[in-house]
Amino acid sequence: MSDIMASCDDVRENVKKYYGSRLESSCDLQTSATSCSKSCRPLPTSVKDALSQVHPEVTKRFFGCGLPFPAKLEGCRVLDLGSGSGRDCYAFSKLVGPSGHVTGLDMTEELITASRQYIEYHQKTFGYEKPNITFVQGYMEKLSEAGIQSDSVDIVLSNCVICLCPDKRAVLQQAYNVLKEGGELYYSDMYASKVVPDHMKEDPVLWGEGMGGSLFWQDLISLVHSIGFSTPHLVSSSHIVIYNSELKAKAGDVSYASGTYRLFKLPKSPVVSGATVIYKGTVADFPDQLDFDSSHCFKKDVAVAVNGEMVSILQSSRFSTDFKIQASDQPESDLESTPKYCHLNPFLLADKLGSSVKQCSKTSK
Repeated sequence: MSDIMASCDDVRENVKKYYGSRLESSCDLQTSATSCSKSCRPLPTSVKDALSQVHPEVTKRFFGCGLPFPAKLEGCRVLDLGSGSGRDCYAFSKLVGPSGHVTGLDMTEELITASRQYIEYHQKTFGYEKPNITFVQGYMEKLSEAGIQSDSVDIVLSNCVICLCPDKRAVLQQAYNVLKEGGELYYSDMYASKVVPDHMKEDPVLWGEGMGGSLFWQDLISLVHSIGFSTPHLVSSSHIVIYNSELKAKAGDVSYASGTYRLFKLPKSPVVSGATVIYKGTVADFPDQLDFDSSHCFKKDVAVAVNGEMVSILQSSRFSTDFKIQASDQPESDLESTPKYCHLNPFLLADKLGSSVKQCSKTSK
């Protein structure tokens, strides 16, 4: 066990150095991960507005790989794991409004210090009487030690940081613990097309780029189920291009994709039967249609048959007032039966969407 802990500590220190001092901006990365932040669907006006108001210096040091901005954030308590420069946190602080609160957690002292410098700037920019954001230095695997209480958070978000952590079970378990019942983990991360071989995990640069620690996408499903989360729902994805020819050679036949998933902490006794649900059109920015994920599109006043797990999600989450739920005569086995979860494969969705990204000429070799 001590050897495992020593290995985890080594990985953390390497990642701290990589993001704390080695990288000056997102263009210093050797993959297209940050370019994958181009959404597969048009961004809501509120998200565009929030991102546009983030200070340029904060955006400059943004290293995320997606756009983890779920709908209906107003008044929520949000935790951002691996907050980095604070770009997403400041956008979230605009979206949750003055009655909500955002906590950004990162293990890198330099990034936490840099993030805190802009708290007053964004408070004034957003017109808030007092700040609604806090930055805490700590580890994703040890949220309680960082002062994050169990059952205290509505939404946990992260943007391309779980792939940098060697103990993903601990991270996901901690996220589950701090979420309230009905709460959501909504995050973007890098995923591998196969299990990453051990020799790649020992390369500090591959770890820093997210390649060495990326989870095989199929393993995510069994992992979150074992913790207690709902089945993940794939929202969007993009193929990731490796700029650096040396790193590309090291990767061999392992390819990568950026995937955004959403999963929920459901009640201990979830709904077991399917139902028909009708979207009321009440979520801000989505009056006519709510795209819940890549497989579920809810149009206003149109009945849709869903399985028991989705019924439980809609009943227990912050979306409970936005849907009418009616009993269904259709057998549960006929509703959304996809045993192999191929609809959750980020590589297939990226192929379908044609969402590969162009190489950045600044870092291309």
